[in-house]
Amino acid sequence: MNKFVNKILIGLNGEIVVPADKSISHRAVILASLAKGKSIIKNFSKGQDPLSSLKICKSLGVNAEFENNNLIINSTGKLLAPTTYLDCGNSGTTMRFMTGILAGQKFNSILIGDESLSKRPMKRITEPLALMGAEIKSNNYKAPLEIFGKNLHSIEYKSELSSAQVKSCILLAGLQCDGVTKFSEPFISRDHTERMLKYMGANISTNGNTVAITKSDLEPKTIEVCGDISSAAFFIVAGLIIPNSKIILKNVGLNQTRTGILDVAKKMGGNIEIIDAREISGEPVGDIKVEYSELKSCTIEGEIIPKLIDEIPVIAVLATQANGTTIIKDAQDLRNKESDRIKATVTELKKLGADIEETTDGFIINGKTDLIGNCEVETYHDHRLAMSLYVAGLICQKPILIKSFEWVNISFPEFDDLFNNLKA
Repeated sequence: MNKFVNKILIGLNGEIVVPADKSISHRAVILASLAKGKSIIKNFSKGQDPLSSLKICKSLGVNAEFENNNLIINSTGKLLAPTTYLDCGNSGTTMRFMTGILAGQKFNSILIGDESLSKRPMKRITEPLALMGAEIKSNNYKAPLEIFGKNLHSIEYKSELSSAQVKSCILLAGLQCDGVTKFSEPFISRDHTERMLKYMGANISTNGNTVAITKSDLEPKTIEVCGDISSAAFFIVAGLIIPNSKIILKNVGLNQTRTGILDVAKKMGGNIEIIDAREISGEPVGDIKVEYSELKSCTIEGEIIPKLIDEIPVIAVLATQANGTTIIKDAQDLRNKESDRIKATVTELKKLGADIEETTDGFIINGKTDLIGNCEVETYHDHRLAMSLYVAGLICQKPILIKSFEWVNISFPEFDDLFNNLKA
């Protein structure tokens, strides 16, 4: 599906509720499947990626059904051997999390994914799992992953990369091990897994950048999923760069390991305010008020990168509208996402007229630049790039055509409708 995007002349105005957080939805359905009894998940994300996690849990014998807007999980706390391949679709989160769980089961299984996921690296999880006694066959460290269930043992693992997916994989494997499994990383990556494991009664503790877990029985819980700040990011950036905009984003997750987009926007002079801050199911939540702002450049690097890694393509769009030179460093992991997001972001924003250059671990962006448009841009089967280009199109002097825009449905099928609500 191709998508035409035209410049907005009157600004964005109004209130919207962004969709449920995908990261939390993944964890909610997976951890509820490991808990003996009935769990209720409120506001579960209907994006294709969390639905891939749900489908696999059901293939492993978990009873899961929707009732109105609630997902009801009834589980024995034990998973059953699957009768077919377990298809993760486009979801790297699903594949990495489930590998950690399945490596310690009493049965064998095979995880597969779509063409895009099958190109993504899995060595970062298979290597530490092998140290725990896991046996996993792969296609040169890529999917499909053939997992032979083993009795795992605990390890102390020091990761060179700050990654919530790698950390979660090891913690979920450690949940099944005798002894203490410890995971350390250079900077603290998103901590939804630790929070939810604690909320569900796991024996887990954190000390700085190190998390420790021991074998635990999880308790069934009611889990309310807040709005996704990664989805909110596109509206935050649009509100900041489109003149005469004033919007409020309701019920957004404000986990401090995810709010790098807010920190950067404020550092650049963005007019952002948090209202009605509160806590839901162990996660901080609030409403975000955003207004059009005159922005200045900044350098984005170091420990803030894991807090905004998924938002960097749309932050690049933001930087094109900031006065001065914005530099993004230490983001080399972007090259291992659904696309090489560094190369793809630079290639497509240049088509629009952005002054942006690729570096090995990020970008150099000179602004403020009038984006011209009047061209076709590619999505590279990458939902976040597609949405970032949509936001850029809203300020281009002439319309743009985004090819294969349907990839947005992977994470955010409501995306276009919500923007239309703010344009009305």
